[in-house]
Amino acid sequence: MTLPPVAFVGLGAIGAPMAAHLAEGGRLTVWNRTRVVAERFAARHQAMVAATPRDAAAAGELVLTCLPTSREVEAVLDGPDGLLAGFRRGALLIDCTSGDPASSRRIAARLAERGVGFVDAPVSGGTNGAEAGTLAVMVGGEAGAFDRARPVLERFGRRIEHVGPVGAGHALKSVNNALLAVNILAAGEGLAALVKAGVPAATALEVVNASSGRSFVTETLIPERVLTGAWPVTFRLALLAKDVGIARGVLRERGVEGPLLDQAGELLDRARATLGEAADYLEPIRLIERQAGVEIRG
Repeated sequence: MTLPPVAFVGLGAIGAPMAAHLAEGGRLTVWNRTRVVAERFAARHQAMVAATPRDAAAAGELVLTCLPTSREVEAVLDGPDGLLAGFRRGALLIDCTSGDPASSRRIAARLAERGVGFVDAPVSGGTNGAEAGTLAVMVGGEAGAFDRARPVLERFGRRIEHVGPVGAGHALKSVNNALLAVNILAAGEGLAALVKAGVPAATALEVVNASSGRSFVTETLIPERVLTGAWPVTFRLALLAKDVGIARGVLRERGVEGPLLDQAGELLDRARATLGEAADYLEPIRLIERQAGVEIRG
């Protein structure tokens, strides 16, 4: 199926492979804050480069954003060269940023005044999922807008779910990542204690992963990245901490107490302050190792 003209804004670690799948489906225009990144992408994938976000919006019936936070999405909307100045009436903005629900609702209202649709469509699956085209996509918005977005999302997503009204996708993504954070912290603490008790880390993981305590963290992340000592940087700790903060806000907005997520958020903030802005999201386990005086290795 050939897609209508599509524009993609934000060619980061996840955005670039997502956009690469879209380039296979029809006419694609890209914009990135660092222009050379867009030019290299365009040369590789036969896409066109927009000089400004406005030009990107003017070139696409469907416009996707994949930026660090909702703050960047709102920033790229505004100004004489922003997306808002270039949107055609009847266009659709698909925001794949891991943003926050309140900002999504605000953006949707602004776009509606101009006859432009909106869905929030954050993704899960990391860079590997983006490259393989197997991301999970959580979509918030009206049913008609979801139906328009779906053929585009299917280019890089395997599981695509319409989860509720505008903002619901971002709410679900934030809670998902908050659960990921809790699993990272809990697994790191538990394994550190077991190693100190004389249980080899690999053995502990084998038993946990055959039992009820298993998770994506214990089955995949720790064996591939911690036991091996590889520690690749694939997703910044700062962004995971941001997502946990969004999830805490979702709970507060709905009147749900969240002491566990509050504690996880505080621990991530402390780890971020110690490890720095470039640290990977698994590196709180390194702090746990340091504090316990052990190494979790295979």
